[in-house]
Amino acid sequence: MKTFCFKLYRAKRNKKLNRQIDVAGLIRNHCLALHRRYYKIFGKYLEKSKLQKHLTKLKRLKKFSYLREINSQAVQDVTDRIDRAVVFQ
Repeated sequence: MKTFCFKLYRAKRNKKLNRQIDVAGLIRNHCLALHRRYYKIFGKYLEKSKLQKHLTKLKRLKKFSYLREINSQAVQDVTDRIDRAVVFQ
């Protein structure tokens, strides 16, 4: 497995990229909070497909319009990583 490390500087030309990284972090935190809440209530983990459908519905709301800045494949990757991490715990 290869790992690459990049250092991003806060420059004007990187503004969009930094915003997308921040949005991906917000999505990750939101999904983890949903997983915890769902497990407390029902005693089982949330399915990846339900999580992706929930995020798609959130994108339509005006309050969560910032979620549209990141493409759907990136959102799917975030949910895939969370699903793999939660299943193995």
